[in-house]
Amino acid sequence: MTPDDPPAEEIDPEIFFRADIRLGTIIDAQPFPEARKPAYKLQVDFGPGVGVKKSSAQITDRYGLEDLPGRRVLAVVNFPPRQIGPARSEVLVLGVHDADGAVLLLGADGDAPDGARVS
Repeated sequence: MTPDDPPAEEIDPEIFFRADIRLGTIIDAQPFPEARKPAYKLQVDFGPGVGVKKSSAQITDRYGLEDLPGRRVLAVVNFPPRQIGPARSEVLVLGVHDADGAVLLLGADGDAPDGARVS
């Protein structure tokens, strides 16, 4: 999809709210050289209710490894895990594409706690 595309078809809000989107803090970022497209392996802390989860993210165009620890991100925490090459991705970290096609991470301003749910 591009910014010029019309909205997707309407859905019932109940369907949207089945996705459990939570705020977390990246605590570790490592290279992921085995990925088909450039990516990093992330560990994200979602607080005591969800815990620390792993993810793979194709964000190398906009972020260096040193930029990621401490960054607050939003992620879907209730999708089934996916095997991405040799890594297991447990959550889907959310982002949007900029004008050049690079992914910008979604986060939240303020002091909401890790594990806070999008509502």
